[in-house]
Amino acid sequence: MYGLVNKAIEEMVCSRFGKNIWQEIKQEAELEVDVFISMEAYPDDITHRLVKAASVVLGLSAAEVMQAFGEYWVQYTADEGYGELMDMSGDNLPEFLENLDHLHARVGISFPKLMPPSFECTDTEEESLNLHYRSTREGLTPMVMGLVKGLGKRFDTEVDITQTQSRNEGADHDEFLVKYKPQ
Repeated sequence: MYGLVNKAIEEMVCSRFGKNIWQEIKQEAELEVDVFISMEAYPDDITHRLVKAASVVLGLSAAEVMQAFGEYWVQYTADEGYGELMDMSGDNLPEFLENLDHLHARVGISFPKLMPPSFECTDTEEESLNLHYRSTREGLTPMVMGLVKGLGKRFDTEVDITQTQSRNEGADHDEFLVKYKPQ
């Protein structure tokens, strides 16, 4: 994963729990990196170790850490210079979700080693849709749930997301029922 992801994890922890807790997490993760460079690719293992260590230090499940991170990621990337790109990707939650693959394609121009997930919306109705998530990476499904919740905040939309299909249970991809109501 790119350093931008690991920097965001660091920022989230420092802003919510302080720099001392971040140092504990780095120590628990046996991480020797002092500074993450946003545009540099790092082994996925570093991110997984950070999440596992955060889980231990904060007393949360890894899924809770990933979901909180997904929610945080939406505002973080907007603040880190991707806000205009996000603005061009949709004016509301369902439109944005429909355009996620296009957004990742544009981001891939700056991040040539990007291995983005793929998203597909089906059964779209006035206040619900099925979101299909496919990724070559393991363990990021809770992050998707957080991302959708974070996007709900971005679009001032009440969101309820439920996983309806899981790769962990033998499905070929993860699927979510997203119910939303603009406020």
